Amino acid sequence: MRNRFHEDLETVAGQVGELFGLVERAIARSSRALLDADRELAEAVISEDLRIDLLCRQIEAEAIEIQMRQQPVARDLRLLLGVHRIVADLERSGDLAKNIAKQARRRHPSAVVPSTCRETVASMAQTAQSLWRHAHQVFDEEDVETARGLDAEDDQMDSLHRSLLLAVIEGAGASEVETAIDLTLIGRFYERIADHAVAIAHQVVYISTGEVVG
Repeated sequence: MRNRFHEDLETVAGQVGELFGLVERAIARSSRALLDADRELAEAVISEDLRIDLLCRQIEAEAIEIQMRQQPVARDLRLLLGVHRIVADLERSGDLAKNIAKQARRRHPSAVVPSTCRETVASMAQTAQSLWRHAHQVFDEEDVETARGLDAEDDQMDSLHRSLLLAVIEGAGASEVETAIDLTLIGRFYERIADHAVAIAHQVVYISTGEVVG
């Protein structure tokens, strides 16, 4: 019975790893669609979000079933509780990537990001992808040390977000209102993606040590 229990836990962990891959891919592809004004890629990200949502529901259902059937304690219980929270962060991040793709699709064939802000937005995209690679590593390897370091990367995202907002404010008189709104939303989407990556890292610390972070 215990062997089956741990096999079930490993299955759920593997599914969460698959979900990480899907969300990382969505973030990377939506960023390319945004910066390259690629409608086809944007459509692919939007369509694939359904796959993310379905996998989230599947993982949550299996985690609940294991918890009810086995009534785990200590670290095993923390893992199942943490999985619920991590899956929620993954799902929301997939939705944010979809929102970025929708911005690219809505403005096609025009570029959403003007040349004056392209470098900042590209840096935000790169930082988001780096945070998610590290969050994935943290989960797969239960790497508490790396988990604690994600806050510093999140500070970098916050700094880029402030730079983007400042550029929007400074250029408000010369740019279209629609562009200013789009950039404000995009900045917020990337900031929230980063926040979810950090929240996942904090959950891994909790799973591994029992320490509540954040």
